Amino acid sequence: MKRLTFLLMFLVVGFHSHATIDNTASSLIEEGINHFQMKDFVEALFKFNKAIELDEKADQAYYMRGRIKAHFEDRHGAMKDFNEALNLNSKFADAYFERGKVKFMLQDYYGAIDDYTSALQVDQAHEKALYHRGQAKLQLDAYEDAINDCSKIIEINDKNLDAYYLRGILRIEAGLTESGCLDLSKAGELGDVKAYEVIKEKCNQRCN
Repeated sequence: MKRLTFLLMFLVVGFHSHATIDNTASSLIEEGINHFQMKDFVEALFKFNKAIELDEKADQAYYMRGRIKAHFEDRHGAMKDFNEALNLNSKFADAYFERGKVKFMLQDYYGAIDDYTSALQVDQAHEKALYHRGQAKLQLDAYEDAINDCSKIIEINDKNLDAYYLRGILRIEAGLTESGCLDLSKAGELGDVKAYEVIKEKCNQRCN
């Protein structure tokens, strides 16, 4: 359904017209980002397309257009835009991260890990890249490496409840029950209600 919506949206954008348009790519990108944040994807797509028409080297426009395509599950189209953004700017951490998410959705876990790692090489404190890399490693049963990624997140931000939750799951899967359950307890303490359901299922049974 999302894919069909995106195709229809793209057609609408193709016939979009405005009486007045700011003809600078940077201002169009800024306007597009504002529309994207308001979930006005039709207008956002129009702005990014227009920015690219004016400046074929507008890496941010390709990146944001890729995010719209990914949102509507046009994964190969999104990949193409993220590739172009990275061709233009090889230090674009968020573009590596978003391309990694697309690869993860396509079950290309090794490729996703490689992109998350590239994002971290640019920005060592990229919490989302660490978290998603941990999730990809979990898919490959690389528990120790995934636990290490979660621990790095917690070193950066000790209030990241998602990192505690994921590390708890990973530790339990790796046989480290007590430390895993303590991580889940910390996630619950920070506001992750679903952590208590896992505690009931995974922790209390092992104490009986």
